[in-house]
Parts: sequence; C-alpha cells; structure tokens
Amino acid sequence: MSTSMRVMELVRFGAADTAFAAREVPRPAPGPGQVLVRVLATSVNPLDLQTRRGDYRDQVALPAVIGNDVSGVVVETGPGAGDFQPGDEVWYLAPVFAGQGTYAEFHVVDQALVARKPARLSHVEAAGLALVGVTAWEALVERAGVRAGERVLVHGGAGGVGSAAVQVASALGAEVVTTARARDHEFVTGLGADHAIDFSAGDYVPRVRALGGVDVVLDTVGGDTLTRSPEVLADRGRVVSIVDIPEPQNLLAAWGVNATYHFLFVSPGRAKLAALGELVEQGRLRPVIGAVLPLADIARAHALLGGGSAGGGGEGGEGGGGREGYEGRGRPRGKIAIAVHPVD
Repeated sequence: MSTSMRVMELVRFGAADTAFAAREVPRPAPGPGQVLVRVLATSVNPLDLQTRRGDYRDQVALPAVIGNDVSGVVVETGPGAGDFQPGDEVWYLAPVFAGQGTYAEFHVVDQALVARKPARLSHVEAAGLALVGVTAWEALVERAGVRAGERVLVHGGAGGVGSAAVQVASALGAEVVTTARARDHEFVTGLGADHAIDFSAGDYVPRVRALGGVDVVLDTVGGDTLTRSPEVLADRGRVVSIVDIPEPQNLLAAWGVNATYHFLFVSPGRAKLAALGELVEQGRLRPVIGAVLPLADIARAHALLGGGSAGGGGEGGEGGGGREGYEGRGRPRGKIAIAVHPVD
C-alpha cells in the first residue's frame, strides 16, 4: 500500500472556488486504540461551509483537511484496537475541529467512535447520515428526552438535520409537526411528519397553537425561533437549538412556561450510531442524498450546498452550530455526498 494519500486541503478562507487544493500527503498510521479507515465516502455539511468561509478560523489552522462524515473499510488497526479487523465496513462521525478531517482517502480515528455500517446502507448513504443523524438523535433523545405521545416541532424538516429529526421523532412515537415550504410537504410527510406548515405563507405560531402546542421544539433555522418558542410550548416544554446565536435573544417568556433550553454542539459516539443503525435496519430511518460528487469536485459540492456559485453565498450551518437553512436557494434536497474511492 502506498505511504501517501490524496486529500483536498483547505488552503485559504473564503470563496469555494479558491479555497481548496488537491495535495498528496503522508498516509496516517493508527496509534493505540485507533483504526485506519479507507474512506469510501464522506459528505459536505453546512458546518464545513462555515469553516471554509472562516467563521471558525481561531480553531482551524491552515492548511487543513476538513470534513467529519466517514463510511469506509478498516485497513489497519493500532495497538489495543481489537474491536475491528481489516476489511470491516464501518461508519462514523469524526470529532469536530480535532485532527485531520475526512476530505481524504484515509482517516485515523479512535475505535470507540466507530460503528459497523448498517447493511441496508451503501457507503454513500451512510456518509450522508452520520453527522445529521447523530445530531438529531442527540437533540431529541439525549437532550429533549422525547417520549411516545409527545408532540414535537421540527423547524426546517426538509433540511439535513431536519429530515433526520422528523424520522427519529416519528420512530420515538411522537406526533411530528414540521415547517417546510409547500413544495416540500409531500416529502416531509413521507418521512413521518404528521403536520407540515408552510412557514413562507404566514406566521407559523397560530397554526402550531391550533394543534394544541408542542412539548419539544428543535431549532435548525435560527432567526427569532428561540424567542418565539415559548408561544407554542406546553408547560415544562423543551427547546433544543443547533444554531449559532449572533445576536442577544429575549427569552423572558420562557419563564412563563417553565421551559428548558438546550444548545447543542454535536459530539460523536458509537452508541448513537448503533441506535441509528437499528432504526435503519428496521426501515424507520433513511438518508436523503441530493447529489453525489467526486472528491476532486469539493468546491462544487460546497457551491451546491450553499445554493449558489462556487464563489459562495447564502450559506448556513448545522449540527455543530450555525444555521441549517435548507429552504430555497436552489440547492438539492438532502445531503451532498462525496465519493472518495469508487463505491457501491
């Protein structure tokens, strides 16, 4: 096996068409408790767009390989890494802002973060589900503690995290309300939403209140969502936000309904992947892949996700914070997957 690998390096912050360069770099070796994975597929998340744009320049030293989703095959194990063997098909969410990212032919990761790939998923599908699925699970299960029979409002149900969250909430036995443009209503109800509200056709709050309010709000869109959530929450309701908050928010109304707020920056973990894998195998969770591109076209992938030209514009963020903001702007529905090696 070659001792080098191909990566797409982030060499400058700014527009996608000038941000990346193809490079040959030394192939990493697994350390104690680690595995080396041949990356068959990764994906592009709005968090990547924010990173490329320079929003996290204090945490990303250039040049850098970014990206966090992986589906691939174990090729080597380090000392003490006995959970996997070469040839095992795996998927995982790599730690955010910690070491080399996943826009690369190979990636080293702690085995504790890795799970076996669900047999029902291709590598492209698995790579498209990792970050958004883990985010949705952590938000709804670990933070909000959604229970069967509760009513959950998922903002942005046609987005990456939103589409996963609609399915997870439905699988948990919740009654699911989501906001989406009218053209996406059939799509989100097909994922499991019981009610779809066109946020562009007027204030969503009266329409949610007409349903009796909700027990949980998942905010993937930002804006005034945090401020307005108490207007739709039942007493002791919970709000989970995955959105960076650039401006102060007035949450005084939250006291009136004894609301609990959670602010989520996603963290990887095998247990979450295993739980998602069970839903996949049961047919209750499926990835939504809007486009598949080769690694060399990473700039184009960023442009597609941003909904504009490779020069960037109108971009958002999800999962690790930021603004998911799927709605409109001409981007494909679902995730942008990257085929690193020839995949199924």
